[in-house]
Amino acid sequence: YNRVWIPDEEEVWQSAEITKNYKAGDRFLHVQLEDGTELNYPVDPAALPPLRNPDILVGENDLTALSYLHDPAVLHN
Repeated sequence: YNRVWIPDEEEVWQSAEITKNYKAGDRFLHVQLEDGTELNYPVDPAALPPLRNPDILVGENDLTALSYLHDPAVLHN
């Protein structure tokens, strides 16, 4: 039950928690947004959504300390 960043038209990125194990070949990623909305997010196995950093790293001054360094992680931090 990792958390990922899902692209969003209004907010650019939304945090979501994976609610069902993803298996290679699945067409959807079953996630729950922070507001409680359940979503079957369509995925391309070659381009899964970026993983979210643990909460303990939020607000980190040194971006190189982040576990995952990508656009949504930098914007959120």
